[in-house]
Amino acid sequence: MAMAAARAFSPVLSHSVPSRTFFISRSSSSSSSSVTLSPDFSISSQNKHVVEILHERGLIESVTSENLKTCNTLKAYCGFDPTAESLHLGNLIGLVVLSWFKRCGHVAVALVGGATGRVGDPSGKSAERPELEEHALQKNSDAIKGLIKGILRRNDGRDLINKGDLGSSGDSFLILDNYDWWKSVTLLDFLRDVGRYARVGTMIAKESVKKRLSSEEGMSYTEFTYQLLQGYDFLYLFKNRGVNVQIGGSDQWGNITAGTELIRKILQIEGAYGLTFPLLLKSDGTKFGKSEGGAIWLNPNLMSPYKFYQYFFSVPDVDVIRFLKILTFLSIEEINELEESMKKPGYLQNTVQRKLAEEVTKFVHGEEGLIEALNATEALRPGAKTELDSKSIEGIANDVPSCVLAYEKVVNCSLVDLAVSTGLMASKGAVRRLVKQGGLYLNNVRVDSEEKVIEERDVVDGKVLLLSAGKKNKMVVRIE
Repeated sequence: MAMAAARAFSPVLSHSVPSRTFFISRSSSSSSSSVTLSPDFSISSQNKHVVEILHERGLIESVTSENLKTCNTLKAYCGFDPTAESLHLGNLIGLVVLSWFKRCGHVAVALVGGATGRVGDPSGKSAERPELEEHALQKNSDAIKGLIKGILRRNDGRDLINKGDLGSSGDSFLILDNYDWWKSVTLLDFLRDVGRYARVGTMIAKESVKKRLSSEEGMSYTEFTYQLLQGYDFLYLFKNRGVNVQIGGSDQWGNITAGTELIRKILQIEGAYGLTFPLLLKSDGTKFGKSEGGAIWLNPNLMSPYKFYQYFFSVPDVDVIRFLKILTFLSIEEINELEESMKKPGYLQNTVQRKLAEEVTKFVHGEEGLIEALNATEALRPGAKTELDSKSIEGIANDVPSCVLAYEKVVNCSLVDLAVSTGLMASKGAVRRLVKQGGLYLNNVRVDSEEKVIEERDVVDGKVLLLSAGKKNKMVVRIE
């Protein structure tokens, strides 16, 4: 166990915090210790280092050392605490950055926080996270591991889960759970082997801690120790797995530097780096990743590929190019061409948004998920010429109102009556007016007569109907 081995190392006397290297594409006015990259950082280089690529795409907020861009062999990890049964849009950048490391020939490590999830990261939180039962944590951990595996393995390369030697030929990514090494560590072990190297003044100076200490609720000791838990994770991975880079959102800077400091003090060695990426924000500074229904989940069981696709399709013009750089793997040249196309006469609105939605949906849900989203999008477009099938209609049933009716309540029933009984329209008079205006659709076909009666052939595959009142109001009718 690395915890016991740590006692063989003596601490480095200095307790200084690593200087923060800010990239000139990001604001650095908030730090007096900021440093800019040297002039030899050439973005136009043919063989680009992963750090150059990330910088070019706006995916770097800061790094602990400029030396990172000179390292040719990197093993980078990003942590994901299992506080829910799915990752959400806020976690997506971490997966994208890990994928860039993979694409550049390095090893990507996803660390699921089976242990740290029991504590809860205070970073960016105004109150302590509610405690989860152990079975819920395990269920969440398993679900997140499966989700990450599905996303990362879509890139070329062989995956490795909790076994083997990291970095051996062909290993492209690894999924670990920090509970595997924390479960046998006692409090006395932790205080003796890690706590003695931590300085309370430095810990209190962390931004996440300062904000919580100044709040009305304050901060518990449990949360206060979180940065040391995450810091030890980096130490363990560095010593036992050869991981030399930790990545995370900009709010993780304090936790990341806690790890680089422990490595330097306990192991008395350099070569551990931290890299943060910007949080996913809209141009107005608000968080990107919330909808009226709550979080934008990456798990298709919590949010359908169709709804996920539509969220990105609705991104405003002012944000779409930046999101293409951050969240997709399109070349900068192609993105620049798309940006120029938006300025030309005759540009079809949302064309670039469609490209963004396609690329991100494919990354998260794969080719099959993208096809499902596109089919559902077509199914919801009144007047579409594509013939509907029951699978396409069922695919959108969780995203629009739906109901279940007996066969005899539907077939031979007046469409006017059905539109009211299903709740699509409030009254028969409203239905008749909509028919006259040409706004009522049955299975995407405009209804021209208020005398229309539902026939057996109207029931798609003998299972479902799709009623539409205008472009936005839908009702899926399942037939029993």
